[in-house]
Amino acid sequence: MTMNRRDAIKTGLSAAALAAAADFDWILPAMAQGEVMVPFTDSHVNPPFNPNPAPDRRMFDTRNLTTPFTPKDQFFTTQHYGHPEVDPVAFRLKVGGFVNTSLALSLDELKKMGNAELINGFECSGNRRPIQGLIGNGRWTGVPLKTVLDKAGLKSNAREIVFFGADRGKESVNFRGTNYDVEQQYGRSIQRDQALSSDRAPFLAYALNGEPLTKHQGAPLRLIMPGWYGAPNVKWLSDIHVQEEPYLGKFQANWYRTLRGEMINGEVKWVEKAVSHLNLKSFVARVTKNGADHKLTMIVLNDGTPVKSVEVKVDDGPWMAATADPATTAKYGWKLYHYTWKNAPAGEHTLVSRVTDVNGMVQPTSEEIESKKTFLEDNSQHPRKIMIS
Repeated sequence: MTMNRRDAIKTGLSAAALAAAADFDWILPAMAQGEVMVPFTDSHVNPPFNPNPAPDRRMFDTRNLTTPFTPKDQFFTTQHYGHPEVDPVAFRLKVGGFVNTSLALSLDELKKMGNAELINGFECSGNRRPIQGLIGNGRWTGVPLKTVLDKAGLKSNAREIVFFGADRGKESVNFRGTNYDVEQQYGRSIQRDQALSSDRAPFLAYALNGEPLTKHQGAPLRLIMPGWYGAPNVKWLSDIHVQEEPYLGKFQANWYRTLRGEMINGEVKWVEKAVSHLNLKSFVARVTKNGADHKLTMIVLNDGTPVKSVEVKVDDGPWMAATADPATTAKYGWKLYHYTWKNAPAGEHTLVSRVTDVNGMVQPTSEEIESKKTFLEDNSQHPRKIMIS
């Protein structure tokens, strides 16, 4: 859902959150005097957390949550062909293929077409334990994709909308034992009905948290797919190509896919599916201590389906209800939940969370997704350990 500032206030926020801080500049409750961070003993310690493990990757340390929106210099990033430098003045978004009118839109022309806002949080499809750092939540400013496609006009045989980034590199494409070395741009595609849908409506963003996109976040323009994993959110967007046949680029058909055993017509069949919508997920992001109380903060991500409940379990105890943070209620943004654990006994403890949506979907355990062979889309419950002294 895209929205202007007034609509966002009406639909995405509680009165309590708005009263706390206006104009989207919310601040999560500051750590109280004497409140301290409790380290996880299963991660972040050995080795120490490194937010920049490689030149092409940056991770967010979820223990550093201070606002609902991830700061631009901490927002996660990962890519395959480096960080291209795109001149925002010379930039033109090219739209062609099966359209009535080919376009070459400057950044200023795009800004005149829309100044909507979208709160959207997502993770890399490879985000998983022990760090869970390929994750972020932002307030994006831009123009709905549909606005641009309506201006170009889709022809009747337009079926597939392909997005290419300015990032490119050499690839060796194998066809029946023969390799062909070619240069490829990063590309992803969606179907026509997805491009024009009002549900999870694609969005062309030129700003993050009120500031122009950084190079790491795809400046000057990127695609945002609300409720989807990071891979389809093409950065450094340079071309939109409309075609009839399915797009079979490396990062669409091969690199970002999940292999899973599914029961079909009474037998297990191994099914490959492209990475797309976020699967229902939660995890304990940080733990703080104040006196005898320990505050657990959970991050929840999903495809925009309303959340019914988030629960926490300590060791082998019962599931206990966590409380939603009123500052994080936007449909496609991440949701924060809190639980206060009182009088925790000394020793090592295991903490785990699970989320359930309004359709009855429950976040699975790792055992329940054993039929998934590839490591992408790991939304399993994540037990974390802490030591209480």
